[in-house]
Amino acid sequence: QVQLVESGGGLVQAGGSLRLSCAASGISVSTNTMGWYRQAPGKQRDLVARITSGGSTIYEDSVKGRFTISRDNAKNTAYLQMNNLKPEDTAVYYCNARLRIGATDFDSWGQGTLVTVSS
Repeated sequence: QVQLVESGGGLVQAGGSLRLSCAASGISVSTNTMGWYRQAPGKQRDLVARITSGGSTIYEDSVKGRFTISRDNAKNTAYLQMNNLKPEDTAVYYCNARLRIGATDFDSWGQGTLVTVSS
């Protein structure tokens, strides 16, 4: 059973930084694609950043140069370092693990962690 536990959210002023953590169990962060998504009130859940098993990363345009996704294989944990935060980054952030079996992807989600950026 896959379990993802996020932590690190909170209230921060604009320009500040936070680091989100996603502790995984039942799945390896090193051999599967890990991602961070966010959902603001009244909006859909959107991809923020993703890292593949090969280490390739992609970022949503608005966070490029400010956010960095990484992982610690020994701790089986994924991270999202968020710098120069802006009020529009306010959202619930969700960790995602994507397990590919054959041609099918299986997604697992954490419970979410709230990030609030004040102006």
